[in-house]
Amino acid sequence: MGAKGVDVLSLLILKEGPSYYRENFLGRFTLPCHFMLNNFVAATPAHHCDISSLGDFLNLSQAERIIVSIPVETDGSPSSCWMFAKPQYHLLLNSSDVTDAPAEPCQNGWVYDNTTFKSTITSEWDLVCDRRGKNKATTTIFFVGVMFGAISFGSLSDRFGRRIMLLVSYVSSLLFAVASAFSTTYVMFAVLRFFTGFCITGIVIVSVTLSVEWVDIEHRKLVGLIDGLSWSFGNIVFSAIAYFVTDWRWLILSVTSPLILSIITWRWMPDSARWLIASGKLEQAQMYLKKCAKMNRREDFIHTLKEETLSTIVVRETKGRTYTYLDLIRTPKMRKLALQTGLLWFCVATTFYGISFNITGLGINMYLTQFTFGLIEVPSKVSVYFLLDKIGRRNTEVGALLLVALCLGMNIVIPKDMSVVRTVVAVVGKGFSSASFGTVVLYSSELYPTVVRYCNDNL
Repeated sequence: MGAKGVDVLSLLILKEGPSYYRENFLGRFTLPCHFMLNNFVAATPAHHCDISSLGDFLNLSQAERIIVSIPVETDGSPSSCWMFAKPQYHLLLNSSDVTDAPAEPCQNGWVYDNTTFKSTITSEWDLVCDRRGKNKATTTIFFVGVMFGAISFGSLSDRFGRRIMLLVSYVSSLLFAVASAFSTTYVMFAVLRFFTGFCITGIVIVSVTLSVEWVDIEHRKLVGLIDGLSWSFGNIVFSAIAYFVTDWRWLILSVTSPLILSIITWRWMPDSARWLIASGKLEQAQMYLKKCAKMNRREDFIHTLKEETLSTIVVRETKGRTYTYLDLIRTPKMRKLALQTGLLWFCVATTFYGISFNITGLGINMYLTQFTFGLIEVPSKVSVYFLLDKIGRRNTEVGALLLVALCLGMNIVIPKDMSVVRTVVAVVGKGFSSASFGTVVLYSSELYPTVVRYCNDNL
């Protein structure tokens, strides 16, 4: 590698904090909204069997009709999945006398409480009782799409370029997400959520890569912090959007709409100069680097940006060879590293999303929980920014995971009626899980050789 070429690139690749990667913010804002979308669009409102088929009940009030038609659970609440075969009018005198009353599954659908939600996919397609598994499956289907999208968009952006694949991600995510809001069946919704997850992952993969490739090594921590804070900001605002938009179709449209602005601002998004140089597109790279030099007030280096100089930056050892995901397991050392980081990612993702999806299991307002979960990420990510160089990547990661485990263990033994205490512990645990997530992104990328690092990041 030519020394002169290296000096020029290191001086020009946005050492002063690029405005280029700030344009990623709008696109990344919608990411946490879609990743956490099922917390609200698939929420299960309070419900009971539709009892209209049992008769007019004379002059009984709604509460009395439920007493004579719906058995109660052990906690005294009306059953969500069972109804009496015939009205049990004697229960109006003694509501506990239900020893011989025959009950059956709901025969005519369900009635839902619309106090919190105007409509969810649960109430839309009756995903309750023996069909409640389909409700939970929508989250799994989305993340399966995310997994395949991560694998696909990594190689596609290597082949066709970061900038064009970012536009493809924007447009396809917008189309599939909007289409999912107009789903007429559960199967249609599930399929469209898969493709939404597939395409929206391209925004994650390509925007991070594009941002990192426009800064030097010294500033990658800062870029990671800004990208992480855009996710946290999206999480915080998402709680407010979900509070005011209680219809699941409109909620999807609301959180997807920022992608329209992302598509509009894409025209000012530069492609990666590193990728352009590596792909032999030196003239385009030269154009972007000149703009970069002016932005960084390094006009004195513009005259050095000749195609001959840029061509010396290409890594000669990797020229002519294509690297794939198989290189992650080609040698014993790489196999061990891939296994270790894969296990680490599994632990980090399980704790992070496990806590994030449990906003209704703590016994307090779900919107407040979502807001707090997003808010706690801000100080945790800022803290990681300073801790990484002081105590190291590994110590930061291990410490964060151990503290997450401690918080999860505490919530197992804390009684469920102590909802405030459980929530405080969960919020602290969410902060530590966010810290572990932010650390592992940087840590795992630095563990791999440059030529296969991108493959690992995609996985």
